[in-house]
Amino acid sequence: MNDNIKRERYMKKLRELRDEHIIKVIVGVRRCGKSILLEMFRDELSASGVNEKQLTYINFEEPENIDAKTYTWRDVYDRIRGKLQADKMNYVFLDEVQNVPDFERMVDGLYAKKNVDLYVTGSNARFMSSRIATLLSGRHIEIKMLPFSFAEYVSAYENPNAEQLFQDYLNYGAFPQAADFVKNHKAGLVNDYLTGIYNTVVIKDVMTRQGVSNTKTAANIMRFMLDNIGNMTSPKGISDTMTADNQAVSRPTVVNYLTALAESFLIYPVMRFDVKGKKLLQNYEKYYTVDAGLRKVVLGSKANADMGRVLENIVYLELLRRENIVRVGRAGEKEIDFVIVDTNGNTSYYQVALTVREEKTLERELSSLRGIDDSPKYLLTLDPEERNFDGIRQINAIKWLLGK
Repeated sequence: MNDNIKRERYMKKLRELRDEHIIKVIVGVRRCGKSILLEMFRDELSASGVNEKQLTYINFEEPENIDAKTYTWRDVYDRIRGKLQADKMNYVFLDEVQNVPDFERMVDGLYAKKNVDLYVTGSNARFMSSRIATLLSGRHIEIKMLPFSFAEYVSAYENPNAEQLFQDYLNYGAFPQAADFVKNHKAGLVNDYLTGIYNTVVIKDVMTRQGVSNTKTAANIMRFMLDNIGNMTSPKGISDTMTADNQAVSRPTVVNYLTALAESFLIYPVMRFDVKGKKLLQNYEKYYTVDAGLRKVVLGSKANADMGRVLENIVYLELLRRENIVRVGRAGEKEIDFVIVDTNGNTSYYQVALTVREEKTLERELSSLRGIDDSPKYLLTLDPEERNFDGIRQINAIKWLLGK
């Protein structure tokens, strides 16, 4: 399945940046497809006539690439430099580069060479911390990668039933290998697979790399966040709620762990925006998770309690994929699910609900948007009806996700 899904949104960016003297930095949660993306791009380069000797790929998750002989940045740098072809462009791909101590010095050294086109990936945001960001300032472009969009998910099927596939997408999530299991009628393997991803990220990225020390506390906070996706919250509120539930944790500890979870791309904080005052609000945020399947692994049957918030989560991720700046809106006493600013600086507003067939629900969702003078304004639901309420367009969310 992975080979059939071309990740065209990301491939297009790599094509545009090819041979530009700038470092391409691809970041995203583990197993979202970064390595496969590099492989597809290398295959495309080969098909365009690039000689195999011009291509260098190293995956630093593989033990043979981080053994005692090559585990310093200088050894890896010398190894790559020795393979470079003179008077030709060399394409260097460094996968999970943060595993090399002081890797930023290696990256900077390779960047200095005029005949190197450099691509690196990483599974946590801290590897693009202030130190490397300062070192590479103005010399890198960050490409943020997510698991499959629903359009990508559907593209693997011939004659797809979009409604049925969307139920699978809600239940099993969008990690490439999980999607592959579902397509090949091995959905029973998804839970174990996602549990492995979750444990690896929490232990390897959150615990080891981010400097937090208590696995149980990290897991408890992550469980709380997954149970509260789309809910307004704050570190103090999380601390108070968990302490009342006999899971005592201080506010500073919550802040530290939330930062670690976000830097590992497990959760995404979204700030509030005052639509009337045109300013960001500092207290309270919403959080969403990178994948609905992970939520179900952690929460079990409880994950099915409010599928409306799962739909909201999926819409949030899609808005990110489309390169929007995403905020949670407030207009007086009303809350707007998403206020977005696109790449052209245009603002639009979104409400998300599973269904608005009950008049009371419809009025509640519309009321948040009616007080806004700007447009466009959208109401995304799973209802098949598509209507217009005085400039507020009700759209089927599945069709919207498919770009229709």
